[in-house]
Amino acid sequence: MLEENESRILSPFARLSSRTRGRERSEEPCPIRPVFQRDRDRILHSKAFRRLIHKTQVFLSPWGDHYRTRLTHTLEVSQIGRTVARALRLNEDLTEAIALGHDLGHTPFGHAGEDVLNDIMPEGFSHQVQSLRVVDLLENNGSGLNLTQEVRDGILRHSKGRRDFLSPDETDAPLTLEAEVIRAADVIAYINHDIDDALRAGMLREGEIPPECSTVLGHTHSSRISTMVFDIISQSLESPHLKMTDRIHTATLQLRDFLFERVYLDPLTLGEMEKASRILKELFAYFIHHLSEIPEEILRVNTGSDDKRAVCDFLAGMTDRYAMMTFERLFLPQPWMIF
Repeated sequence: MLEENESRILSPFARLSSRTRGRERSEEPCPIRPVFQRDRDRILHSKAFRRLIHKTQVFLSPWGDHYRTRLTHTLEVSQIGRTVARALRLNEDLTEAIALGHDLGHTPFGHAGEDVLNDIMPEGFSHQVQSLRVVDLLENNGSGLNLTQEVRDGILRHSKGRRDFLSPDETDAPLTLEAEVIRAADVIAYINHDIDDALRAGMLREGEIPPECSTVLGHTHSSRISTMVFDIISQSLESPHLKMTDRIHTATLQLRDFLFERVYLDPLTLGEMEKASRILKELFAYFIHHLSEIPEEILRVNTGSDDKRAVCDFLAGMTDRYAMMTFERLFLPQPWMIF
């Protein structure tokens, strides 16, 4: 019944659950949930998803209760993505599954951790590739989640770095319009919530936001998001690809560049990130010579692989606080319990 509803209601550009490219391992269909809803549920119940609550978004282990973490970022991406998908009559279950899974492979300490592992690993490291590795292999005690090809593709292709998130690029074009939605929702979410957090932290003042961006996008957190989302929806109706007006698209990219200059590459931020980088470098150097201390399921998954791969999987899965606790246990003097 739900699949019939999709075929009747959704846009011709939506990916119908009944037309999925399927899973790597065939399964009996669920009598209640279409395939993308089932994928969403598997991601939501995974250990990697739960760990996002203690992984850095921008600010490392902030004391304030209202700063974003990787988990709250993921939920905001999901909300924005679903709003766009619903308005464009796309598959909300597919959109949400991609959103909830897109950052599962993110390292502790945000992009600082990603940079460390990228420098160490011979083949490099990117969080989107690691996210796919999590759902394909590392979760479920080495069996993976056996997700559909559409969700896997959306996770892998959700980020274009600092490149234009809307520009057509056939080399990494996602399979579905739902994946394009999450690529845009990711950027909209982090631009706006990172500004909000930077204002809360005192790194920015409202008046420092470029006036040419505020004039076009709005002067508040909610108005900027609303402007970007409404523009995408109004320009993308009955279109096979996402679009924005040149005016709002340009202002969005300018605001992202401002964030890199004033927040992500600020000396204070970089100083804290350098401390975090040293922690991961020391942990990598330790565990490459103490493989027996890595969890057995990670070692089993990496049987026959380079030892670096097992250490990388272990460190990438750590939360910020677990990485710091492990570093403290291994390298800092511990108080003697004398009674």
